[in-house]
Amino acid sequence: MGGRSAGASGTTDTAPPAAAGAVWSIVVPLALVDAAGAGEEEATMAMGQQPHVASGLFGIALSGFALAAAAQQDYPVKAIRIIVPSGAGGGTDTTTRVVAPRLDEFLGQRVVVENRPGAGSIVGSEAVARAAPDGYTLLTAISSMTIQPSMQKNLPFDPVRDFAPISQFVVLPNILLGHPSLPAKTLKDLIALARARPGGLEFGSAGTGSNLHLSMELFLAMAGLKMVHVPYKSANTAIGDVVAGHLPLMVTNMIAGMPHVKSGRLHAFGVTSTTRSKIVPGIPTIAEQGVAGYEAVQWYGLMAPAGTPKDIVARLHKAVVFALQDATVRERLLEGGADPVGNTPEEFAALVRAEVAKWAKVVKAAGIRVE
Repeated sequence: MGGRSAGASGTTDTAPPAAAGAVWSIVVPLALVDAAGAGEEEATMAMGQQPHVASGLFGIALSGFALAAAAQQDYPVKAIRIIVPSGAGGGTDTTTRVVAPRLDEFLGQRVVVENRPGAGSIVGSEAVARAAPDGYTLLTAISSMTIQPSMQKNLPFDPVRDFAPISQFVVLPNILLGHPSLPAKTLKDLIALARARPGGLEFGSAGTGSNLHLSMELFLAMAGLKMVHVPYKSANTAIGDVVAGHLPLMVTNMIAGMPHVKSGRLHAFGVTSTTRSKIVPGIPTIAEQGVAGYEAVQWYGLMAPAGTPKDIVARLHKAVVFALQDATVRERLLEGGADPVGNTPEEFAALVRAEVAKWAKVVKAAGIRVE
């Protein structure tokens, strides 16, 4: 809006410099064309009526560009929809609904959260990948999307090519837990036990190819260990069997695991992030206990369809940072075991690329069959 005012009447321009510059470059040539007068007549005499047609088409084309630039500059002008590719009440949904009110406060438009679960988050993610890249249909992406290319032969989207990362909302460290009956009490003890009994220990997960499964496979590969994977249909079922002593080990999320640690029914060997969790700073990371460089976390973040204009992505990024700086939002996220992030689009994109490559190597090394 500010750019158009400046071009038409010379009033003060309040738009961001880049956006305002784009509109100036369009408005000024149109003014010159309108003022051509005698020069246009001379050109017409020399070249027939073609200049009238050319200048008309030129003006129409530039007007179209001006409207597009103005639309981006004014963004948003209507409600924004964030698709959550999982059911209501889960971690992805809860995180999005905690952040959304602050997003619409910053953006000045309603932010509507829509749950679209199915096929392990693929249905909702595909819907956003195919949406118009105009900033009005967004995705709360889940870290499992970086695993899916290695586990699905006909994945209907590419997590690197088909999305424009905006910013991570949160990182959720997992935690390696064991039954108290295990003779190992530290991670070093567990590594020594597993080396003495290659293939003699079992671990559970929420299913083959899940984040929890591959978090453990990455640990085994980096520590040079062999264990037997026992897949379950859900993390809750698996952790129930660990608590009951039917299974010695598993990696699970902090929300599900910490109540059992606090009650003494399970023992914590370490968290899977590179830094200690703010929720349980007394539990060391796996990396600091001898498995240098180990990291296997879950995350949720905001993405748009590929091709979304950079200035819209930048505005949405500012909105996410604004939301995550809110004290109430941060408190609620931390209570749920999630560490707020708010990284840049470039940092988020680099993370996605790195994780796609990392999990592909883990899947191959573990000999996991691709569906």
